[in-house]
Amino acid sequence: MASPTNNLAQVLDFEEVGSGRHENLRFWLRLLTCTTLIETKIRGRLEQQYSVTLPQFDLMAQLDRMPDGLTMSGLSERLMVSNGNVTGIVKRLIAEKLVDRQTSKVDRRAFVVRLSKKGQVLFREMAKNHESWINELFAEIPTGDIDMMMTLLARTKEAVRGAGVDDSAKSKKIARFAARAAR
Repeated sequence: MASPTNNLAQVLDFEEVGSGRHENLRFWLRLLTCTTLIETKIRGRLEQQYSVTLPQFDLMAQLDRMPDGLTMSGLSERLMVSNGNVTGIVKRLIAEKLVDRQTSKVDRRAFVVRLSKKGQVLFREMAKNHESWINELFAEIPTGDIDMMMTLLARTKEAVRGAGVDDSAKSKKIARFAARAAR
């Protein structure tokens, strides 16, 4: 099986499909293409250098921010995935001795997950490299352009939040997470 980084040539520039009056659709597809390209490169590097998946890295990042640990439900909410997904990721990280899981002292029905010492050391190394990979990917973009894009993307985020298109439970969960992250 080819690694994700070898498949980058197969990632289509979806925003090139169509033209003319479909500017909002093209904008959305351009954002999606950029996100997919960046994510594919980061996934590949994490897997090649550390044999860690992006979801495992994301879970470890949440635990690094919360040294006292998080419940499985807390992890699920922060990662915006199901409890079942979190359980699978945690089990793999426990097998690698990167996280510890203990029964909660507050609620005996819940588990608290923390980075192990080995997990802390590995995550800090991965986080440092992750930042350097991101810096490398954006090295050709002038700082002023990044500042301008950040401003425009902030306006985009607010416009999408204000659109009120979907009131589903998942959207409410995402909105709560985004509000917490913005604090």
